[in-house]
Amino acid sequence: MLNPLPVAIVTYPLPESWLASLENHCRLFIGPEELEKHIGEAEGLFSLLTLRVDESLLSKAKRLRVVSNMAVGVDNIDVAACTRRGIPVGNTPGVLTEATADLTMALLLSAARRLPEASADAREGRWTTWTPTAWLGADLNGATLGIVGLGRIGFAVATRAKAFGMQIVYANRNANEEAEETLRASRLSLEDLLRQSDFVSLHVPLSSETRRLIDERALRLMKPTAILVNAARGGVVDMAALHRALSDGWIAGAALDVTDPEPLPADHPLYRLPNCLIAPHIGSATRGARQRMAELACENLLAGLEGRPLPNCVNREALIRP
Repeated sequence: MLNPLPVAIVTYPLPESWLASLENHCRLFIGPEELEKHIGEAEGLFSLLTLRVDESLLSKAKRLRVVSNMAVGVDNIDVAACTRRGIPVGNTPGVLTEATADLTMALLLSAARRLPEASADAREGRWTTWTPTAWLGADLNGATLGIVGLGRIGFAVATRAKAFGMQIVYANRNANEEAEETLRASRLSLEDLLRQSDFVSLHVPLSSETRRLIDERALRLMKPTAILVNAARGGVVDMAALHRALSDGWIAGAALDVTDPEPLPADHPLYRLPNCLIAPHIGSATRGARQRMAELACENLLAGLEGRPLPNCVNREALIRP
């Protein structure tokens, strides 16, 4: 007797409790090794940002009816190709906002107060006495934070920064009246933001418009005392230009949760710079945020398998196959 349940693939092993809602609703195959084995029969795909869902994969997935990405961004997915095939693509916005904003502030604070350098010096024996001029960092109170992309995460970062006494400016396609009213944020062009900001925090999605948005020209516009923070996508920054900027003193420092490529090879020259802090893409890495992301991805997956509108869909124009 044929099993009537649809086949779904989760491309990476996750805790069973995170996937509990899928039980008894689909035949579940979990792990990257299952992808090649079962992609031809898969009707649902639960993907992570490490998986490229492109023409090559989609051409093998003749029965696919939904792609559910456990991430806010969908730059790992060829959304246009999915749309042409009538495949809705789900994402997980909202549930990682607070965790990512917290991590952004942690990066900003660490870079501002030179914590990685100071900690390394203490651990490696270079801290021999207290001195009034050692490990001097930047003040947050009274400093200007420029936020590039004032969406949910950008707004959450701005709210935190305001509590530290920072002045908020932002560059965004549209004005954010709530930020201007409650945080007294000022909207600027990107160029003016880069010129005026003591800290620049990136919160834009990766697209053809934003890829290498922060290039050599942008970095040269920044203050030599400025610090760049990126918790968005690595491709938003030209990494080679950033290395030159940090090496030659165009800017004072950078703190990155995302890189291009990702992961960044261990021999990359940015790791050797004392004024560059690099974290391994941990913006949403809290137990609560990651579990809720998985649960929301499950909700999107089940909706697609059952022919219902996805709770969070990035291509609503896609026709859901019956």
